[in-house]
Amino acid sequence: MDLEVRHLRALCAIADTGSLHRAARQLGVAQPSLSTQLRRIEQELGGELFVRARTGCRPTPLGRLVLSRARPLVAEMRSLVSEARAAATGGPELRVGSTASKALAGWLRRLRTAGQDPTLHMNVSPNALLRMVADGQLDVAFVHEVEGCPLRVPEGLRLRVLMDREPQFVSLPADHPAAAHPVVHVRELAGNRWMIDPTVDGEWDAVQRMFRGAGISPHVLHGDYHTAAALVATGEVVTVCQPTALSRPDTAVRRLHGDPLVVRLLLAARTETDLDGALPALQEAYRETAHQSPAYREWLEHEGVPPAPALP
Repeated sequence: MDLEVRHLRALCAIADTGSLHRAARQLGVAQPSLSTQLRRIEQELGGELFVRARTGCRPTPLGRLVLSRARPLVAEMRSLVSEARAAATGGPELRVGSTASKALAGWLRRLRTAGQDPTLHMNVSPNALLRMVADGQLDVAFVHEVEGCPLRVPEGLRLRVLMDREPQFVSLPADHPAAAHPVVHVRELAGNRWMIDPTVDGEWDAVQRMFRGAGISPHVLHGDYHTAAALVATGEVVTVCQPTALSRPDTAVRRLHGDPLVVRLLLAARTETDLDGALPALQEAYRETAHQSPAYREWLEHEGVPPAPALP
């Protein structure tokens, strides 16, 4: 088997996420397929590249050697493709990475209106996105940092703070007794099943701290937040949600008393020029999205915090 760029990209994804499951999700392939591919790569190179354990995957000495050569090659190939596309279309391509956000659509729209040509790479892992910016695979990344769980920011990256403290709200069935009030105590949800996505960096640790602080130990299901939203609508679970989420006929978005879950919103890039070119459009999109959410708008007014501070 001859090694190809896609094989090197897979190795980088496994190293960045620390997990075959998360790497497969990032690459958009099935985990068994990625496992088979990894075994074939290791056979070709003559040794194990990762130590597999219950806690995840970490590179072996051989793996670190291969990764040190693979990362620049992957980054160069991405740069080649990006430059070629820009030359073919006659316009600059801006490679954007992001975790989930309702402000994303407005941000991309504004970038296009300003003459930029954004492409988008989504990932639930902020750390993986930061690594991609550092490796030259992305130009900018819009990420969140869960309070109490610092991100691993690669050396050389520049950061701008979009929102220093964004509270996380809770989404619950519309007929839940707690939904009758604008603010919900975590203890009121002790008897409910929660669904949390443990692949989001820092999320599960922060939720566990919230439960301990409230003195509760609810039943927890692990799954992605798209599934969680569907299960909330059927009354199966409650879940954490962004404050920009909107209530629907079958679900209610409410603030958590005391704001026990908070994130910091960041824009990352390798250069100040890339930050300056992307941040104003993101600030405008975030303001627009925050204004459309009654619960979040009320929180911002109560706290006296502008939804998107223009920071230097």
